Amino acid sequence: MRDASDSDLRRQAVFQALAAIPPGRVASYGQVAALAGLGRGARWVGWVLGRLPAGSTLPWHRVIAADGRPSLPLDSPSGREQRERLRAEGVMLYEDRVDMRRYRWNPAEGVE
Repeated sequence: MRDASDSDLRRQAVFQALAAIPPGRVASYGQVAALAGLGRGARWVGWVLGRLPAGSTLPWHRVIAADGRPSLPLDSPSGREQRERLRAEGVMLYEDRVDMRRYRWNPAEGVE
């Protein structure tokens, strides 16, 4: 069984990975889990994102399913907000999907 401090450390690792995703790019839940050192913790990442503190400035909207679909329903307030935020950053959706080959964040980009 994991203790509270372990859970807090894992949550902070997710927050750090999330904060690193630049505007105009997206990452999958699994990618965020891997970057946070959580292995195959994609579902846990989703659980954490669903419980972000009120007023959080973390870019939760940049995390989508591996197939390019936003996970939040299109007809929900959060789903509409996610799509609006992505479009505002220049991420285009075609038939409610993001082209992952074009917009997936590669942490090695820009590294000399």
